[in-house]
Amino acid sequence: MIKIENAVTTGWQAAIRGMRNPMNSWLKIDSFDDKLGENDRELMKKLERSGSDHAKYRRMIVVTMDIVAPLYWWKEFDTYKVGTVANSCSTMHTIAEKEFTLEDFSHEHMNIASETCLETTIGYLNLFRQSFLENHDKDNWWQMIQLLPSSYNQRRTILLNYEVLENIYKSRKNHKLDEWREFCKWIESLPNSFLISCEE
Repeated sequence: MIKIENAVTTGWQAAIRGMRNPMNSWLKIDSFDDKLGENDRELMKKLERSGSDHAKYRRMIVVTMDIVAPLYWWKEFDTYKVGTVANSCSTMHTIAEKEFTLEDFSHEHMNIASETCLETTIGYLNLFRQSFLENHDKDNWWQMIQLLPSSYNQRRTILLNYEVLENIYKSRKNHKLDEWREFCKWIESLPNSFLISCEE
């Protein structure tokens, strides 16, 4: 399960101005925000075909969003460290704030046996949570932290750019995890996503 919300792209005008600096060709700018004119579109495609060191303008197109995804997906997302910033909901500080429910976990591919195991684990998590709330014994907190399955869904607010998204898209669009394929499909919905997918 992955949920992407509150996505915003910015930086288009700065990226276009910067892209035109090497040839002092600012007079050819014919775009407004993410509405690309023909001149700018053609130059962007030409630079993109020449490789990422020429398509540096993509690094200036910034995307912010909220993502809710399981911890097993976040572990892979953390590969993309350059050009990303993330603020996550804190498991350490807020793990005991609410009772655990099945909806807090990604479980769409679990069979009956696996879902039963997860429900049992959730029951234990809630027992340790209740004990922690009653006596603030750190040992109960440790039980929750170390028992928490990697299918637990965490929300993060992310900042990255079109260059990072291009790396993700190229590497993950055919990944075996549904979450990566869904994320790459979402990338295709961004303004001028051909700058990422290299496809019109």
